[in-house]
Amino acid sequence: MRTLMKRCFSACSAYSQEPGEAAKENAQTSINAAFSKIDKAVKRGVLHRNAGAHQKSRLSAALKQAVEPAANT
Repeated sequence: MRTLMKRCFSACSAYSQEPGEAAKENAQTSINAAFSKIDKAVKRGVLHRNAGAHQKSRLSAALKQAVEPAANT
């Protein structure tokens, strides 16, 4: 799960550095995979639901910051 989160953060930063359709698609794919893994961990009781929500929130904020950097500053 940590690996998927790191991949998502790196994909978001890569999109920030060089925006493009392929980079945006890569970021979206990585966040979907991370969300799925977090949801499965919460469902099985590995993670507390609030911890899972916190991690998903961090990922969403990173993606939003990468996609809309001017609106968040």
